[in-house]
Amino acid sequence: MKRKKRWILPLVGVALVVVLVLALRPSPHPVTVGEVTLGRFVESVDEEGQTRLRNTYTVSAPIAGFLLRVQPEPGDEVGLGQTLFRMEPLPAPALDVRSLEQAREALSAARARQQTARANLETADADARLAEREYQRQVELHERGLVSSAKMDRVRAARERQNAARRAAEFAVEVAGFEVESARAVLDIASGQRPAEDQPELEVRSPIDGLVLRRQRCCEGAVAAGEPVLEVGSLVDLEVQVDLLTMMAVRVRPGMGVLMTGWGGDEALEGIVRRVEPAGFTRVSALGVDEQRVPVIIDFVEPEQAWAQLGVGFRVEAEFVLWEEEDVLQVPTSALFRHADGWAVYVVDNGRAQRREVERGRSSGLVSQILSGLEPGERLIIHPGDRIADGIRVRAD
Repeated sequence: MKRKKRWILPLVGVALVVVLVLALRPSPHPVTVGEVTLGRFVESVDEEGQTRLRNTYTVSAPIAGFLLRVQPEPGDEVGLGQTLFRMEPLPAPALDVRSLEQAREALSAARARQQTARANLETADADARLAEREYQRQVELHERGLVSSAKMDRVRAARERQNAARRAAEFAVEVAGFEVESARAVLDIASGQRPAEDQPELEVRSPIDGLVLRRQRCCEGAVAAGEPVLEVGSLVDLEVQVDLLTMMAVRVRPGMGVLMTGWGGDEALEGIVRRVEPAGFTRVSALGVDEQRVPVIIDFVEPEQAWAQLGVGFRVEAEFVLWEEEDVLQVPTSALFRHADGWAVYVVDNGRAQRREVERGRSSGLVSQILSGLEPGERLIIHPGDRIADGIRVRAD
């Protein structure tokens, strides 16, 4: 009996010590846990931009006069040569000899430019016919195996260049004709040689097939020469301008893919970088900080029907894809922290946090690439605080 009592007391003491140790032992620290994954990784830059037209045309009053009511409204379709608005000339002022002579010389200069444009058209037309005949001859030789494919490509390119030059010359003749008409109108109306009742209305026509974008004047009234009345453009030339920080723009190259979201449609639109402009500018941010930015111009890859609802000045969110790869080891960026001269993470192993140094690669916001130090499927502590240390007990929430 005495021997049993001697054993019971030590056992009770040991049990009390164990209970006391367990009671004083710190509880596991609650943490948020993520996982090391292997999959597709995309490094990108996100920035807001807006749509614009590559070419817009401001239609102004060619002379000082009285503007009649402007009928086209923003959004109306207009055709090439369609009358946009009409003007009545003001009563002809008394011109001195010098001004009248200048008007006559302006008309003569316009006619000379028209003759030059016609001569250039004849030259371009002759060159185009010659290039076409040369192309047909080379086609026959190529079919007989006497001419290489490389030479055929050069001949075909030469023919296309000559055809393009001929079209440009045709447009130049058309432009010169408009210049002659404008100079003649200025001379006839402002010379005062015709009575006011015989002066016809001056019709100003559309330079393109497109839409009316803005209407600066709608009502009747006097206008000065050169005063804007309408702005027209074609939505076929719609593009996107994104002003990137210079530190990001240096990583963007022409031909780089872009995804555009936040424009109101259900699906993202694909685009491609056409140009990174060489000159930057300063813009003050919402926090009052001066930022150096560079305009980046994006062309749509999708067919026009996909972005038909977009107009000029619409907002989009552009994601520039700088780099992408499949089967990339990656972790949440918030799991990384600086340690010594590199990076480290806390790996959860058997309920304890173990610090492990890793080699970090590319970063894309919330996700970072890991080059070495981790394996797929391992669990990491997300947002490790200052209470997390190597070897501490943790509990995943």
